Amino acid sequence: MAKFNIRLILLLSIFAVLSAYLAYQARGYLFGPQIFIESPKPAEIVHNSYFMVSGRIFNAANIFLNGRQIYTDEQGNFNEGLLLTRGYNIIEITAQDKFGRIRKEKRDVVLSLD
Repeated sequence: MAKFNIRLILLLSIFAVLSAYLAYQARGYLFGPQIFIESPKPAEIVHNSYFMVSGRIFNAANIFLNGRQIYTDEQGNFNEGLLLTRGYNIIEITAQDKFGRIRKEKRDVVLSLD
């Protein structure tokens, strides 16, 4: 009877470890691409036409800034320069994962040269 209990505990432990490992490995598929924009802030007003867009992106195979492909470093950080036009500008970041799922984030920026 004690031998049966030890086997059962061992099997349950192995099952728990394998389940946790599979859940950890599946997080990229479960969550899809994730975009965190640090700059610009929502509805930010800037006074320089050259603007740096920065943030972090996870679980993405392809990343685009206003339709132009950009790249991240090993930690998922990106920092890209963008020329703004006077007045209202829309900045759109699109991330697509290897399964074809797409996530978009938009920020509005106003360039005031006054």
